[in-house]
Amino acid sequence: MRPMHRQVALLATAQALFQIVSALVMTIGGLAGSILAPSPEWATVPIAAMFLGTAVSTVPASMWMTRVGRKIGFVTGASLGALGGLSAAAGMLTSSLALLCLGTFLAGAYQGFAQFYRFAASEVAEGDFKPRAISLVLAGGVVAAVLGPLLARFGGELIGSAYTGSFLILSVASLVAIGVLLGVDVPQSVDTPEEKAAVRPLTQIVRQPTYMVAMFGAVTGYGIMIMAMTATPLAMVHHHHGLDAAATVIQLHALGMFLPSFFTGSLIARFGVLQVMFTGIALLTGHVLITLSGTGIYSFSAALILLGVGWNFLYIGGTNLLTRAYTVAEKGKAQATNDLTIFIVGLLASLSAGVLQNTIGWQAMNLLLLPWLAFAAAAILWLGMTSRKAVAGVTCLDVVHSTAALGMALSEAE
Repeated sequence: MRPMHRQVALLATAQALFQIVSALVMTIGGLAGSILAPSPEWATVPIAAMFLGTAVSTVPASMWMTRVGRKIGFVTGASLGALGGLSAAAGMLTSSLALLCLGTFLAGAYQGFAQFYRFAASEVAEGDFKPRAISLVLAGGVVAAVLGPLLARFGGELIGSAYTGSFLILSVASLVAIGVLLGVDVPQSVDTPEEKAAVRPLTQIVRQPTYMVAMFGAVTGYGIMIMAMTATPLAMVHHHHGLDAAATVIQLHALGMFLPSFFTGSLIARFGVLQVMFTGIALLTGHVLITLSGTGIYSFSAALILLGVGWNFLYIGGTNLLTRAYTVAEKGKAQATNDLTIFIVGLLASLSAGVLQNTIGWQAMNLLLLPWLAFAAAAILWLGMTSRKAVAGVTCLDVVHSTAALGMALSEAE
């Protein structure tokens, strides 16, 4: 195995372990919160605390890794995850919502570091392997898609207090991740005086059309995914589905999120990044339309699968497009700004999910997402028309035609 392939494999393994942590919180966070919260509207506060932890830690994590390197930074993040699991378990044992939220906050801080695994993959990969490296690292989430909800369900009643065992499993997964990350070796970039002198102000980097569309695409995929995914267990319980059914639907959703990662990079190389992102918008629109078909198990399952695949295309596509908008010397602040924005939106989406679910219901909440999706589609088409140099001459018509070709290729694959 070539060194870069070995590093991508280690990062993919670390991603799988981290996503188990994330899947655990997403599966049971709202349900655990509903036990301790003073009212149903506060049930998703533990999940919101996770995204708050991510938003707070994103910039410090990026700056810290710029100074000490990826390995130390990644191990620091996994250590916070281990502490978070212990705190959340203590919260369930003592019936303390504050301790539970502290634990999920620390799990979110772990996410603040782990989100840079995909950028680390692009830094160890060479040439045309970069898109596939990003995609393959995120493919590590396939393991989490299978194990995360299962472990959440297994740990739910493992110890007397509900979900305490699930949060202890979260700590164990974080500790195993530390062992994996000790083998990671991402070369630390050393900027020359010329490169440092050429670093642009952050506002100039962000104002680039490529950067803005890349970030907005990833924000759209992530925000919509988090809002719907956070509300799903609550909506299913409201419509008389049990924890087992909710865990199964989250499991299918997670497979939709990460299974396409095995070929998303190849699709980007063949059809172009804007076409893949545009297809992601179409899939998320399909999620919204399917939620209108009813509240049975098959409706929830189909909608959440499309939600996962749509997120995958937008998130990986947005990450790939973003790497074209900054230099090596600018990567710290460019990556941190992008991911901070993503997780602030994720925080707002997770907070609003519980309120919207309990006030207007599952289907109306999803209908509110259509204008957001329309604006994101317009942004991608705008970049295709106005920034040909940024995306190798892609035009608006190219995006539409190639997206149709991509849809046909996906249909044939099915």
